[in-house]
Amino acid sequence: MDSFLSHVGLFSNLTPEQLKHIESICTEIRLQPGEILFHEGDEPAFFYIIVQGRIRISRIIPGMGEEALAILDKGSYFGEMEIFEPIPRAAQAMAHTTCILQAIRIADLHQAMHDDREMTISLLWNFVLTLSERLRNTNDKVMATFALAKFAGG
Repeated sequence: MDSFLSHVGLFSNLTPEQLKHIESICTEIRLQPGEILFHEGDEPAFFYIIVQGRIRISRIIPGMGEEALAILDKGSYFGEMEIFEPIPRAAQAMAHTTCILQAIRIADLHQAMHDDREMTISLLWNFVLTLSERLRNTNDKVMATFALAKFAGG
């Protein structure tokens, strides 16, 4: 895992010492396809990084079933919203394929960020970049949906 975190965008600006600290608070989790990591509405305790496999983030729509919001690949991370706003999970996470994850307890990450302000600035900047990219992707999907609806309507 030594080199793996340095290739994850969130941690790309960290020093080797900071990466070692983050690695020391990681716990490995293995999932089989279809295994649910957490459900929508669960209380958050961990933030996750995909080492191997794919995770499907989805919501259950009453009367309609599962709506996949994203399928995340190796190097992606998820559960970061709950680092800043500790509210119940907004969606569920399920193994789309066999997965190996690294889980970081949110309380441990908060402590690491409290102890190292330079690391906090790097992580927060990378979180902002991630959220900006996700918002842009969501906007693109909404615009595509409107364009399809307009085309289909006439």
